[in-house]
Amino acid sequence: MADSENDLAALIGSRVCHDLISPIGAINNGLELVAMSGNVMSQEMELIAQSVNNASARIRLFRIAFGVAGEQLIGRAEIVSILTDLYAQGRMRVTWDVAEPQPRQDIRLAFLAVLCLETGMPYGGNITVSKDGANWQFVGTAEKLLIDPDLWQLLGGGPRTGSLEPRHVQFGLLPGFAHDAGRKIKSSADETDIKLTF
Repeated sequence: MADSENDLAALIGSRVCHDLISPIGAINNGLELVAMSGNVMSQEMELIAQSVNNASARIRLFRIAFGVAGEQLIGRAEIVSILTDLYAQGRMRVTWDVAEPQPRQDIRLAFLAVLCLETGMPYGGNITVSKDGANWQFVGTAEKLLIDPDLWQLLGGGPRTGSLEPRHVQFGLLPGFAHDAGRKIKSSADETDIKLTF
């Protein structure tokens, strides 16, 4: 993907997330007011609250993963908050083993990588994110993996054999953004582990 196409995709991502975060935040604020009123929240209201929290976390992640990357640093606490809220209700767990704040550009690549690993782990599992010097490492472990070779070859610069589905857009974006950042992606998988580095 050309640089201009990368930029346009990022601008679209930023715009969509920006327009969605305000109404989601307003719903969340309304739920907090209901909770503060002293009324016991019904199961239906609790379900709505869980859904709003998940939607908010997903938009926060998408805003970084698919949006415009700047030079500002993002701290570990914010990253862990996003990942914890996003996967709190599911079968996936992400461990962020990077202590120092990181440039937004790197976090964009990391979040896209997490989304790629998640695709290969549809039944849940654990993803560990770590860093060795300047190199990022991602390891996904699950009892059962579902690896689509046509998708994973895209990460190494392989040809696209067909059109991408919307749920696989991260496989189309990550190679381009990594190339723009001067990084080369390597991936491998066996029966229970997926590994990705750049």
